[in-house]
Amino acid sequence: MRVRDLLAPGTLGLRLLAAEDELDRQVSGVMTTDLHDPGRYLHGGELVLTGMLWRTSPEDSERFVRTIVAGGAVALAAGEAEVGPVPEDLIEACGRHRMPLLAVPDDIAFGAVTEFVGRQVSADRAADLAALVDRHRMLVSAAGSGGLDAVLDLLGGDLDLDCWVLTPTGRVIAGPVDRLSAEDRDQLARTHLAAQRQRRRPPHRARLISGSYSLLPAAADPAEENPLADWVLAVAGDVTEWTGKRQQLAENLARLVAAERIRRDEGRRLRRRLADEVLALLQRDADPAEISRALHASSAMAARYEGAKAAQASGEGTWLVLSADSTGLPDGVLRTILEEALGDASDRALVAGSGNGAVGVLPALDAAVPAEALRDLLAPLEAGLGSEGRITVGVCAPADEAGGLRGALEEARHARRIAAARVGRVCVAGPEELASHVLLLAAVPDEVRRAFRSRLLDRVIAYDIEHQADLVRTLEAFLRSDGSWTRCAAQLHVHVNTLRYRIGRIEELTGRDLSRLEDRVDFYLALELA
Repeated sequence: MRVRDLLAPGTLGLRLLAAEDELDRQVSGVMTTDLHDPGRYLHGGELVLTGMLWRTSPEDSERFVRTIVAGGAVALAAGEAEVGPVPEDLIEACGRHRMPLLAVPDDIAFGAVTEFVGRQVSADRAADLAALVDRHRMLVSAAGSGGLDAVLDLLGGDLDLDCWVLTPTGRVIAGPVDRLSAEDRDQLARTHLAAQRQRRRPPHRARLISGSYSLLPAAADPAEENPLADWVLAVAGDVTEWTGKRQQLAENLARLVAAERIRRDEGRRLRRRLADEVLALLQRDADPAEISRALHASSAMAARYEGAKAAQASGEGTWLVLSADSTGLPDGVLRTILEEALGDASDRALVAGSGNGAVGVLPALDAAVPAEALRDLLAPLEAGLGSEGRITVGVCAPADEAGGLRGALEEARHARRIAAARVGRVCVAGPEELASHVLLLAAVPDEVRRAFRSRLLDRVIAYDIEHQADLVRTLEAFLRSDGSWTRCAAQLHVHVNTLRYRIGRIEELTGRDLSRLEDRVDFYLALELA
């Protein structure tokens, strides 16, 4: 039963005083107590009944509520027979701790509440046990016939329970996509990766504007678990408040997802062999006809699995090449990350590589993958990268025909070196930057770049931190406006005199003159290195 069932019309006549948003919690039993510290007798899921005899001062309410929250209680029911109406300090404490507080009128015996909960919980448990066996049978049947989507459709229809299988970048593998926004998927992926990196015990809980979610890892190999490459099961609601049997159902579903991942990886082996072959051909500058045949084989294989749309494709056309590198990740993980991420862009993406590096080849006509889009796609992974973890990616301009792929690979590698020169855990550079000053910056040693940036910007950054100023953003806007006072002031929504004061302060701190072209160029380059 849920807490809200205690408030149903025609039942007990209890009144709700706090935490109206928490009424969907599952009640597993009742504990009646007037102890000052009942925490050690709580096991989780209880409705706590109390006559409030433990309260001798307003401060006692905060301590008591904090204790039962830590013990896992799901609601507090306070009797008004002994001490009168529930005091305001207890209502406020329950509100702060999101603990549902119910008032038990003086004509309602605690025994009646206990008996009511006992009958409801016993009926729920009997129904759960019978339904669980049947649901497990249907899950196994659905998994064999329709894959994960069939399983999740079954849960949605049978239990009114929304579930999704997500990649670490937030892509939906299975589940009702229309019921989970892109922003929510991004937040769930980041929450999962951060919790896994901190080695917190699952399920991980996420509270978004759209509701509460539980996240369960679905590692294909628990012994080699890697959150940046493994799928995650997202379940609407907080599974920690479910009954034990329902929690078991969620855990079994996570195992089913992991098994589906293993099956999918088995089917990916042929595609990986083709990807490795294409990369080997590119590296030895093979005949374009040979490369084209390998790409055609990849398209034919995609047609076998993806239907008529892919069947129309061949090894000819316009292609994109990606070059990626990583630090702080286990060998081979980067390849899997790109395979999952590029699955949204093309069903025919080939990703090759080993160790810390990877190369991707995909048809540009399927979906353009500009650097900005790829950066947004990989951005959630930042939450799972440790202090030493880093991913850098370079993207080439579209290459016409297979014969242009060798040059496209070199272009992607140059772009990756530009990305590597930047600061950040996930950095992506595109072909438009190869004809820019940043190509020259990428060739400058790291220590020289750091020294150059430090010399120009350190005092400005320190001033911003100390005085809560906005000098760095002002400098960026001023340079983007080509030194136009009026345009820059309009962009920043400040008066021109305020802008002149800020620019003057920057010049005082750095000893530079922003009316000189040379100094503007230096500042622009220093900001590019940030």
